[in-house]
Amino acid sequence: MNRNRQGWIRASGLAVALLLGTAGAQDLVAYRQLAAGLDGAVNDRNQSAQAALTRLDAAGVAFKQLRPTLRNRQLAAGLDDALSGARAALARTPAELEAQVMLARGLMRKALYDQTLAALVSGPANGTAQLQLLTREFGLSPQGASAVLAEQKAGRPERVAWRLQRAAASRVLSSLKATRAERTTSSYVNLARATSWFTVLQDTADASGLQVSQFGDALRQLTAGKTTELAASLAELRQGTSTLVSSLTAEPAAVAPRALASASTGSRPAAAASTTTSVVVSSPGTPTSTSGAASTAANSAGAPSVDAAPLYAALGRALTATGHGDAAGGRSELARASMALRAVPASLRTAPGYTDLVFNVSAAQSRSALRVSDVQALIAQTGNLEAAAAGRPLSTLDTVSSSVARSFSGWLRVLVFLLLAAVAVVPLYLLNLAFGTRNTYWRAVMAGLALLLLPIFLEGLFGLLGALGDATGAGALRGAVNVSLIQGAYGLPLWALVCALAIGLMSFGFRGLCQQFGLMGSPSSTRHPTQTGLEWDEDL
Repeated sequence: MNRNRQGWIRASGLAVALLLGTAGAQDLVAYRQLAAGLDGAVNDRNQSAQAALTRLDAAGVAFKQLRPTLRNRQLAAGLDDALSGARAALARTPAELEAQVMLARGLMRKALYDQTLAALVSGPANGTAQLQLLTREFGLSPQGASAVLAEQKAGRPERVAWRLQRAAASRVLSSLKATRAERTTSSYVNLARATSWFTVLQDTADASGLQVSQFGDALRQLTAGKTTELAASLAELRQGTSTLVSSLTAEPAAVAPRALASASTGSRPAAAASTTTSVVVSSPGTPTSTSGAASTAANSAGAPSVDAAPLYAALGRALTATGHGDAAGGRSELARASMALRAVPASLRTAPGYTDLVFNVSAAQSRSALRVSDVQALIAQTGNLEAAAAGRPLSTLDTVSSSVARSFSGWLRVLVFLLLAAVAVVPLYLLNLAFGTRNTYWRAVMAGLALLLLPIFLEGLFGLLGALGDATGAGALRGAVNVSLIQGAYGLPLWALVCALAIGLMSFGFRGLCQQFGLMGSPSSTRHPTQTGLEWDEDL
């Protein structure tokens, strides 16, 4: 009886495949290109972030070709989110990129597994090419792959599913055994790998009682440093996986495809990657403030969504950090914002502008010389995203601000203001050369012009010092940006005072010159009695 029970458990996995709809063939060329791009990004990340980005771009192109051939739209949406997460993780540690890629690869295997088995159930001759690729994806030995293909030719899809499930379960268990109850990169990567492989088994693991949400809980405990709770969760996961492996030891009883179809009425449909649970981990040797974000699958349908409050909170903390010249702290909070962005409601993830916001938050995390306006633009873009999800009109000003912040920021902004500060000396020099400094009124005009140009001087000089401090980690230099009058609200009254003094001085100077020209009042009473005071008039 136990043998029959195990056979029906495995049969439910095939029944799920039937519930997914007709078994259309996937674009295997695009699948291989997507896999190669993701794996190549992980391999290239340690040598060159730009090379890894090129790989991810190629993977994105391949996914666009693959997506129309994916029958499960939830899996397709989850894979799309995972690819976006991989781009976001690229700006952080290699471990986070690897974890995000493992999530994407797990979803790819799940999609290929479901559609291949659905094809085999409808006819033993169907899905041969997909099955050959699937055996390589599951890492089967040549003997194991031959056995799977033999089962397919014999018309035994339940035994094909059993062999693949057994291979996936063993990988889950080995990854869990390699995971230690400690907050390290190796533990994080191993636990993410176990989660990735369990993605394939989520619909056939009823005998063990395991759920993907348990893996997500363990990842959150790991990243939070809750080692005691993590140890308990790992023990539970290992026990459940061991039970699953044991249930897959005995060969399944033959189950006819017609019986599999009838069994589908009693099995739950796959809830594949409808949401993602984001977790954070710091790489060994890096401060906690530089923590990044990586997403893991939480493939439970109907999981409660969270609102955008954590996203706004993280962006608000980033704004506070950049407001006093702490660009490193701002980037750390933006990493938290990226994590929170993965957990926003589905209405926001599907709204126009979500992908752009993910990209902009990711780009800001790797941006040198991060300033207040950069974070303000992200907050404004988040507001526009909420407006789009609610069907309200978007703010044109916020849209333009987001575009400007994306293009005019970082070192480009620093160098532009440095150049302006340098050339601002030119009109002052020419004014002095033309009229000298012996006339009181010309000196007043020159002083007023210098005060008007003072914000440019301050931004150019201290913006450069702050950027150098951000690049070198020198705290004293990082704080130099606080001298800039456009750094925060405190600069506005100072700017107003400087402008008032400039207006007063220039008004005094030009009024005196007008009197000397005879344009105002009595020229004779206002002229300087010496030749020095009249040199400009005679020269003119």
